[in-house]
Amino acid sequence: MHPRFSASTTTLRRLAAALLAAAALAILPGCIAVAAGAGAGVVAYVRGDLETTAPTDYLRVVESARRALKDLEFTKVSDNKDALKAVLVARTALDKKVEVTLTNSGKKLTSIKIRVGVFGDEQLSLAILDKIKSGL
Repeated sequence: MHPRFSASTTTLRRLAAALLAAAALAILPGCIAVAAGAGAGVVAYVRGDLETTAPTDYLRVVESARRALKDLEFTKVSDNKDALKAVLVARTALDKKVEVTLTNSGKKLTSIKIRVGVFGDEQLSLAILDKIKSGL
């Protein structure tokens, strides 16, 4: 066997494997996006959930989230809060469910998770997060 043919076959196999891997990533369910958040930790959008942390007191974030949902004119469905976790549920004018979950993750650290609709809506989730952050 000619050495040149062997190298060419190896290259083709590697290229095929890379293309197969890229195709598999393209068809995976859900969306994964990560961006740096100003004044917060990393913002990750994974399978319909937008998740981040805020280096701010839990009670302050809860109040800001409540104001954000009100300012965006969403219809309040429920507002459940205790000392460790708050779940705020509202509906948009298009009747999409918006769920904001806030978790007290320690002194001056609050985890934020936003879910819009069944499959998620990244743009609306980011708009809600921006509104929450602007109220802090």
